[in-house]
Amino acid sequence: MKRSAELAPLSRDHHQALEVALRLRRVTEGNLEDTAGHFLVFWRRQGEHHFAIEERLVLPALSHDDAEWAEAIQRVREEHAQIRARAAELTRAPSVLRARRLGELLGAHVRYEERQLFPLLEERLARDALVALGGALMSADAVD
Repeated sequence: MKRSAELAPLSRDHHQALEVALRLRRVTEGNLEDTAGHFLVFWRRQGEHHFAIEERLVLPALSHDDAEWAEAIQRVREEHAQIRARAAELTRAPSVLRARRLGELLGAHVRYEERQLFPLLEERLARDALVALGGALMSADAVD
């Protein structure tokens, strides 16, 4: 799916997140330590920052008065909270089951944003608002 230039930086992050999610879903006892370590490096370098950018810039761009957008905002916030909690659990007590569950949730979350949230933004945000959002995303990526 072709993504607008304004949202492309987030989609690039999503591509990396999907790779990490796949590794988590395929984890075994034999590679648990490496897989959990790989996730944690990704999480600390990119994942946490990506969530913060979405929460600070993307979600406020959505209208709270629109039922579909309000539902999307709620879902993203809830899934971010769940992913943060599962990342913390994996850090405290790595297990194959925890890693696989985190991988499933992370993968489903990224697919939701790419297949539903971002198209909604691209279709319903005024062009100037989408361009402004893209500029803010680029600035946040450069600064943060």
